[in-house]
Amino acid sequence: MLASKPFALFVLLFLSTEAFGVPRPLVPAAGQSIDLKRRSQPVRNATEWARWAKSQRDTVISKYSLQPNQKRGTGENLIVNQGDDSSFYGTLAIGTPPYSFDVILDTGSSDLWVASSACQSSCAGTGNFDSAKSSTFHSLNHDFGVTYGSGEVTGTLAEDVVQMAGFTIENQQFGSVTSTSSGFLQNPVTGLIGLAWQSLSSSGAMPFWQALASSGSWDSPLMAFQLSRFINDSHAGGLEPGGSLTMGYVNESLYTGSIDYQDIPAGKVSFWLQEITSMTVQGDLVSMPNVSASYAAIDTGTTLIAGPSSGIAAIYAQIPGSSPGTGDWEGFYSYPCAHEINVEISFGGPSWAISPADFQFQQTGPSSDYCYGAFYSIPPSQGTPQWIIGDTFLKNVYSVFRYNPPSVGFAALSQTALAMNGIEAVIPSATLGANAATITANGASRVTRTSSAAVLLISVVLVLAMLH
Repeated sequence: MLASKPFALFVLLFLSTEAFGVPRPLVPAAGQSIDLKRRSQPVRNATEWARWAKSQRDTVISKYSLQPNQKRGTGENLIVNQGDDSSFYGTLAIGTPPYSFDVILDTGSSDLWVASSACQSSCAGTGNFDSAKSSTFHSLNHDFGVTYGSGEVTGTLAEDVVQMAGFTIENQQFGSVTSTSSGFLQNPVTGLIGLAWQSLSSSGAMPFWQALASSGSWDSPLMAFQLSRFINDSHAGGLEPGGSLTMGYVNESLYTGSIDYQDIPAGKVSFWLQEITSMTVQGDLVSMPNVSASYAAIDTGTTLIAGPSSGIAAIYAQIPGSSPGTGDWEGFYSYPCAHEINVEISFGGPSWAISPADFQFQQTGPSSDYCYGAFYSIPPSQGTPQWIIGDTFLKNVYSVFRYNPPSVGFAALSQTALAMNGIEAVIPSATLGANAATITANGASRVTRTSSAAVLLISVVLVLAMLH
């Protein structure tokens, strides 16, 4: 096997050249993909974990407690760099010439923002956006601000060329942030891209993904996620490979069987909304309330799973030895770590299982036999879903977000996808891919070129397997 290593490295280098080289001749493309990266947590003591949990809960409460007549904010990830599998981010580029930035990928909000070079010390040193270096930057002279559960970002609304996964929008609006609360951003994350619907946009701008889908720039009007798991890997580093986001196609090597699509309820196209039709814990059915109280936002920007107090209490009632948390752990429940908890959720089709490793969130103390679960309660808020289904669930499925008809699809992960959990691999570097389509906010001009980013992601896994 050692003799095969030079050849394997040659193959990897060849594939890298194909994926990230100059644009190829014009040929049809299935779509584009972008590798994701995951930031895992530093070592924390019990007090720090309690503050983290409170911040997570407060952030989700704030994100989903806005009234219908209020402006929507751009994402919730105050804990973007705090916690195992706590956030997933990808790369985009802004300006002419383009500069790349790492941004949280958030299907629970709809605005794009990045920290600017004028940002105060709270977000200095994160590779910020410098508008003076872009010949296509245009300030819209409007204030931009987002308030979260434990902080805020402020700045101005701007417009520039934005590129992601091989697609370009020439006049994308975004927030150029000049101030954030202390600790809001940590290297290398520089901002957030909202991937929900325009109706949630605080600026009123059409989200990047929706502009592409509505203009016909994608071969298929959808985007899909595969997220990796490192929460149960004691040797995980500060950054680990996070999976992939594809735009315009589904990567058939990452799932098995068919994709089960369920439409967003009629008249509710804002969040990526689904109705929880059944839930079981340890094989026992959990009683669900009326339909409106069973709506769930499918949110890649939320780490755990939040729900109404009655539903969360019903879940932990099925777990012997569980008890509600207090203080900073209000809304959470603890239970004996030795219990392997099996939860399954259905949204009108098959039931999807959550790994016990994802359900077991954090020990209550360094030597404790009790752990906090990943499901926690939040108070109800008018006009917003009562359930927030985050990465605790999404790491267990291949998830697809479809523009037309508006729907969410799930499929079982393939062995190729499962092999990425805990994998020892190089963190993907910032890449934009070959140019696939260039559009303006009012129209599209298809210029399709090849891109091998999706092939590269799988090839890296296979080559690394050969090296081992």
